[in-house]
Amino acid sequence: MDFSNLTVLCIGDVMLDRFIYGTMERISPEAPVPVVRRKEAREMPGGAGNVANNIAALGAKVVLLGLIGDDETGRILADQIDLLKGATAQLIVSATRPTTCKTRFIAASQQVMRIDEESRDALTPAEQDALIAGSLPWIDRVDAVILSDYNKGVLAPALITAVIAAAIAANKPVFVDPKTADLGRFRGATCIKPNLSEFALATGETAHDEPGLIASARRLVETAGVHSILVTRSAQGMTLVTADAATTVPARAREVFDVSGAGDTVIAALTLTFALGRSLTQAMHVANAAAGVVISKLGTATASVAEVLRELADTQEPGAGLALPRLRSTAEALDLVTSWKRQGLTVGFTNGCFDVLHSGHVLALAYARSMCDRLVVALNDDASVSRLKGPSRPINTLELRAQVMAALRSVDCVVSFEEETPLAVIERLLPNVLVKGADYEGKTVVGADVVERHGGRVVLSPLLQGQSTTNLVAKMRELNATP
Repeated sequence: MDFSNLTVLCIGDVMLDRFIYGTMERISPEAPVPVVRRKEAREMPGGAGNVANNIAALGAKVVLLGLIGDDETGRILADQIDLLKGATAQLIVSATRPTTCKTRFIAASQQVMRIDEESRDALTPAEQDALIAGSLPWIDRVDAVILSDYNKGVLAPALITAVIAAAIAANKPVFVDPKTADLGRFRGATCIKPNLSEFALATGETAHDEPGLIASARRLVETAGVHSILVTRSAQGMTLVTADAATTVPARAREVFDVSGAGDTVIAALTLTFALGRSLTQAMHVANAAAGVVISKLGTATASVAEVLRELADTQEPGAGLALPRLRSTAEALDLVTSWKRQGLTVGFTNGCFDVLHSGHVLALAYARSMCDRLVVALNDDASVSRLKGPSRPINTLELRAQVMAALRSVDCVVSFEEETPLAVIERLLPNVLVKGADYEGKTVVGADVVERHGGRVVLSPLLQGQSTTNLVAKMRELNATP
């Protein structure tokens, strides 16, 4: 996928996302609330600004149209948007409204509180006219339009009607992320993307099994006058409904760090993939993969094309045309580790032959994963296993061992090494935590000096007595020899 030749016009409620990171050590003596000791703060475009950020992260160009206040927050937001590669900002300055700002307090990798500064007043006639005048000249110059509604007042009915009419006349697709019960105001749109709560608001129905959801969405397609509706369903994945078809893609089971901004990633990836000439169903698969990437990151995050392609490869079922969970190259692993560390995640590392996986392995890997946020497992290649275990080993090839290992919930990345030890891999990845079995008590752990020199630590995991691949192989041979 190459989105670099695409340009998207994104119109909606822009805001500043502010994240205050700290540690939570005690409860306040003044009230039963946690005390967060501030360590650092980050600021980035939010709302429609985060949609623009996601479009830019995927390599496309974006024109962002929105409203800010004549205040310091607005100036910070404008500066942040100017930093986005390939972004053109058209921010109308309001003399009466403040810039919307969401401040989140994060401690122990969890959001503990959010403070919103905003106005939901209707646009003044001058603001509405300025937004319409700012948007219409771009319609012929872009490949698609996104209306990003955060219910802060920018997407007024007159603006929506004017933009969709111009887009239809120019044969440009319009994608909508709504926060309103009246989806009919988006009549003519290519696709509307509500989440479950927004879908319930629009239909007036709070409980949906999949057949019921599809039936409700199909009625909504007709009454709202739109081509399709994509309902994002959290752990249940996504369901795309048109007048005559419905498709559901499941979500990947994974650890969720933060869902902030995931909807913005979905609408960005969905729009770009469709604008690239793919079908809506294909675009949904790409958007689902992009969402899987960002929810595993802390804070309002984006996904790159490389990350989305990796996620697509890892989530496809056999026969769907992409690979099973697989072995990574050291370069790919380094890319992942660098990304994880940039998010403030702790990276663990362990290694072994893992020829015939047994309960002792599972216990050790689960323990290793409990010591970190992400776990890399390095496997001896086949020649290395033969040198260590004898010419009859391995029982399973490296490819098969890697597929089994990568499918485990406790494992986030699998690499291999051909040398006698994984020292070269450890030196390249520089994990925060190096995990080996308790049988290394009092022995030298390969790579320990490298990890500790870079501020990491070595942990010894407990062993499950009596469990080993050698014992299992011997038992199988004994049973096979028994008449």
